[in-house]
Amino acid sequence: MSYYHLVMSSENRKTGPIPVSITSEETCPQACGMKGKGCYARFGPLKMTWDKVSNGKYGSSLKEFCKKIRTISRGSLWRHNQAGDLPGTGNRINPQELQQIVSANLGRKGFTYTHKPLTPFNVKAFKEANAQGFTINASADTLTDADKALDAGMPTVAVLPVDAPRGLKTPKGRTVAICPAQLNDKMNCYNCGLCQKADRNYVIGFRAHGTAIRMAEKLSKEDIIRRGLISQAIQATKK
Repeated sequence: MSYYHLVMSSENRKTGPIPVSITSEETCPQACGMKGKGCYARFGPLKMTWDKVSNGKYGSSLKEFCKKIRTISRGSLWRHNQAGDLPGTGNRINPQELQQIVSANLGRKGFTYTHKPLTPFNVKAFKEANAQGFTINASADTLTDADKALDAGMPTVAVLPVDAPRGLKTPKGRTVAICPAQLNDKMNCYNCGLCQKADRNYVIGFRAHGTAIRMAEKLSKEDIIRRGLISQAIQATKK
């Protein structure tokens, strides 16, 4: 059984005062490139809360969680899964359980990120959720993977090196927009909302951060340097 924990007003500066949730760890896929290496949720204060949710000390059943979602004001932005992933143990999504969250979200602006692999089975469930207003972003470890996710029709985010410049493009030439909250201290999820827009055709990039910063940026930096994407971005800013 998975456990779900919902906080109605986050104290995280990056999210702002929106509802945020945590799901127990068994939902995290084996396919995640950050699992056990660069996952920011495995370190710091969030780890302590996530451990308690994973152990069943915090949180509730999916049914009770969905009841709480319905108490969020209609039209309000909220983030699912500061830690944990979508329903389903490991790599495979549980579409029936996901649909319960999607249905509870109707009229609200829920969004989340997933590392579950983009198999045809999973992508079908993701797209059905996105079409109903619950935005699931594919979480890519490299810009090469981000292109694959966009090719699959998914709104996409990607990890970037900590020193990633503005003006980056994916290997296929798609725009990479660095998270506004990492560029302006006055910005947060509450007054941004870009990750909730499921129909965007660009990548939102998150510069690696947190205790596991070195591990988190390793995959993305190797990919970007190998393809010469950083030098291209620097040249573009000089034009």
